[in-house]
Amino acid sequence: MVDDNEPQESFFGHFKDEASIKICTNIDELKKEIKQYMTYYNNYRYQWNLNNMTPSQYRDHVSITNGVVNKR
Repeated sequence: MVDDNEPQESFFGHFKDEASIKICTNIDELKKEIKQYMTYYNNYRYQWNLNNMTPSQYRDHVSITNGVVNKR
């Protein structure tokens, strides 16, 4: 059986281990910290299970491989 939550669980596991969240005084500060980590995770953190690519690189690779035009 495939665990549909595996990517989310992986992200949050790394987030808990790697993020250096400062003490936030309001929800907007917390959102900013989370967004910064998501940017790092998706664009700069290489992943072993994605052929040592970042999630963004892998998405683009799969799109090109499958003939899908990336519309970012």
